[in-house]
Amino acid sequence: MYNFIYEKVNTIQEVEKLLSENEETKILAGGQTLIPTMKQRLASPSTLIDISGIDELNFINDNGNSVTIGSTVTHNEVSSSDIIMKKIPSLASLAEGIGDPHVRNMGTIGGSIANNDPTADYPTACLSLNAKIKTNNREINAEDFFIGLFETALEENEIVVSVEFNIPKKSSYMKFPNPASRYAMAGVYLSVFDDAVNVAVTGASENGVFKWTEMEEALSINLSLENAKNIKLSSDGVMSDIHADSAYRANLVDIMALRAVENLI
Repeated sequence: MYNFIYEKVNTIQEVEKLLSENEETKILAGGQTLIPTMKQRLASPSTLIDISGIDELNFINDNGNSVTIGSTVTHNEVSSSDIIMKKIPSLASLAEGIGDPHVRNMGTIGGSIANNDPTADYPTACLSLNAKIKTNNREINAEDFFIGLFETALEENEIVVSVEFNIPKKSSYMKFPNPASRYAMAGVYLSVFDDAVNVAVTGASENGVFKWTEMEEALSINLSLENAKNIKLSSDGVMSDIHADSAYRANLVDIMALRAVENLI
């Protein structure tokens, strides 16, 4: 590691002040991505602002038709929350499948969403559950938030405050995890609402998480395995790496979609 300034803050106002005063600054919550990146010298901020102690960012609220989760809530807190398990059990299951116990006890939902790793789990939940990402400046719909590979709509000095998920009639998340990292080699989050069926995919596209519109249209007509089997994800634009080529990954997405449907019917 190298020398840097560490600032632990207690309010959002303190964060905003420090961000405005320092150019080379990074936000630290769980540190599950930032710290390894710094160790590899891929990032070298002069100042780290630790927001883990801000009470107003650590909460889970039941709003009736939606659930709001503060940005510093850990994956373990999401997976073990009575509210989440009752209102959106698929989201609790998703959180339970992230990484290992250390990652789940340290990593935060806000950090995961802001990082937007193309194989992360939470972005699929955001797209599938019509989430709204609230920052210190505004509210952003999930479909406008995730722009591309490790890229979001967050502007300079803008931080995630909370995420509001709409409660579906029923939902399911199925993923094929990398056996080492537990990141999704393919993950499909399916949510059924009164007026729509949403299907979001992670771990596949070179551009990150995306809505699978062809599958949504088919399942909106009839939520059945037969309709799901008729739709195949094209391997064009699907990631290919040492773990799996694009054709293999596209097939994994097809299989995860079938499992998600089967879990709901």
